[in-house]
Amino acid sequence: MLDLLPQFPAFLLIFTRVTSFFLMMPLFSYRSIPAQHKVGLGFFLALIMFTAIDPPALEINGAYFLLVIKEVLVGLMIGFAAAMILSAIQIAGGLIDFQMGFAIANVIDPQSGTQSPLTGQYLYTIALLFLLSVNGHHMLLDGIYHSYDFVPIDQAWIPFGNENVAEFLIQSFNSMFATAFQMSIPVVGSLFLVDVALGIVARTVPQLNVFVVGMPVKTGVSFIVLIAVMGAMMMVVQRLFSDMFTTMRVLMELIGGS
Repeated sequence: MLDLLPQFPAFLLIFTRVTSFFLMMPLFSYRSIPAQHKVGLGFFLALIMFTAIDPPALEINGAYFLLVIKEVLVGLMIGFAAAMILSAIQIAGGLIDFQMGFAIANVIDPQSGTQSPLTGQYLYTIALLFLLSVNGHHMLLDGIYHSYDFVPIDQAWIPFGNENVAEFLIQSFNSMFATAFQMSIPVVGSLFLVDVALGIVARTVPQLNVFVVGMPVKTGVSFIVLIAVMGAMMMVVQRLFSDMFTTMRVLMELIGGS
């Protein structure tokens, strides 16, 4: 036991990075998971990583508290990058709901406690199940483990203010919206054609009230198209998972200064 005491400060740093990562990362940060379970899972993961990393012995002094702040920032940044990429699914659902006429019918997401579009919440739930089925949650945990290859535990200075980090985050933010547009364009484009057809009908048959007919027609067409392109959407989601892991890796390389 006495031999482990010099390593205890290093274990606390690992525990800090893992729990900070859990605050932001998808699936592990949801409110439906009790805080005690998150802390317990973070503790045992930190213990496993502590035995695998073999960190150096550290002293608790003024520089140690700077390392604690650094670990918190690294964990939050990596988890935020993963959550930002996956939020493209909900943005795509919001674009679809806007064209369907469901934009006002938002629901409260019990996982995050925020308002979420109906279609976006449906697609996001399927994407999370898909993530679990392909062991993506293991890849997320693998990412936080390999973060010590890029950002060592005793590295006090990290270039958060570097222009390369900011530029990469902006590019990732841009690619997230591009992916959301790609996911929503089949349904949104089909509903645009329905709007054009309803406009032609309204001009040719003035007796027909398109405001009464248009809503159920657009809803039915959107569900039909959504069912038809669900397989293609899952292919985009699969690519989105790959982009998420790539974003985490590149961000860790930039933060580590490599």
